[in-house]
Amino acid sequence: MGFLLAAVLVLAQQDFLAEALKALDANQPAVAEPLLRKAVAADATDVEAHFNLALALSLQRKDPEAVSELRKVLELKPGLYEADLNLGILLVRDKEPTAAIAPLKEAVEAKPKEFRPNLYLAQAMFDSGDFAGAEHQFAATVEIDPKATAAVLGQARALFKLGKLPESAEKFRAAGARDELLALAPAFEQAGDKVAAIAIYKEFPENAGARQRLGELQLDAGGNTADAVATLEDAVKRNPTTAGRMSLADAYRLNKQPDKMLDQLQLAAAGDPGNFEIRMALGRALRDGRKLVPASLQFQAATKLQPDSPAAWNELASVLVIGENYVEGLAALDHVRALGKEIPGDFFLRAITLDRLKMKPQAIAAYQQFLDADKGAHQDQEFQARQRIRIIENELKKK
Repeated sequence: MGFLLAAVLVLAQQDFLAEALKALDANQPAVAEPLLRKAVAADATDVEAHFNLALALSLQRKDPEAVSELRKVLELKPGLYEADLNLGILLVRDKEPTAAIAPLKEAVEAKPKEFRPNLYLAQAMFDSGDFAGAEHQFAATVEIDPKATAAVLGQARALFKLGKLPESAEKFRAAGARDELLALAPAFEQAGDKVAAIAIYKEFPENAGARQRLGELQLDAGGNTADAVATLEDAVKRNPTTAGRMSLADAYRLNKQPDKMLDQLQLAAAGDPGNFEIRMALGRALRDGRKLVPASLQFQAATKLQPDSPAAWNELASVLVIGENYVEGLAALDHVRALGKEIPGDFFLRAITLDRLKMKPQAIAAYQQFLDADKGAHQDQEFQARQRIRIIENELKKK
């Protein structure tokens, strides 16, 4: 009777397994799963049933249960290639790369020339932080299939992590990984290899961001400023960003094209009116072009954006005084004083302003304050200050 029951159970187990395999062949893992569970229940030592149950579970993304089944398979049949490989792949997929390394190494040892176990072992090493090991393993994988983009790309990424930038760039190019190659350019910049960075940026003539950065590096490198101007003009034409206009304005400045520089600064200010640095840059450009009233308006806007900026108040005071708007210029200087950020130049500018306003005693005090603070740094201005003190004192004595 016992023998007959065992035979029935075996037959039932075989039926469950056969039906499950049909379901898996039809890509119906949810149908196969309960059948395979029955097969496993009928014979807990059946390696094939456990393996196919793991497959059905993994196809449904039930990875923890699939992993458990594959480990059971390896308990029953250690070193089974397919189980090692599938277990490693699942663990990589589930972000457990360190645990994936051992079964994947066994799979590679079993079939050293097979592409998949080598690739997944390399990826597991990379994901676990073993970049040197990963680079070696990706290289071995590339030897198996030199045209395998995934392997070449993985090697490029490992080389990048190891700081081997030229080799990484070569592999990114070979893999056709354009975005990652472009992202490598800033790393070359940080490493001080601007020549290599420039070479990469030049490979992206249709990318406005790359064109802009290329132009900026060309400016930094000096030499032919006209090349930087042309590059940045192209970048701004493709994508007229505020940052791009500012870089182009700087290029025009260096190329001695002040009118074009001013145009770009004005466009940048119009596009980003709340940008303090742009307001200051535009104000200085207008000031240098002797356009004092427009310059004062930009510096006034800057003081509203950053009321605690001594630089903005200083610039405003300077253009107002030069433009002979002494009352407002003095008010601007008072703001600098209130901030506690006066420098010798502020004392000199205050003295000139008070002098022009016929506030003679106050002017003398300001000139003297300048002399006490400057200590020989600006000899021409100190000479002027002493002369004005002498003249004003003589004028006061005559009264």
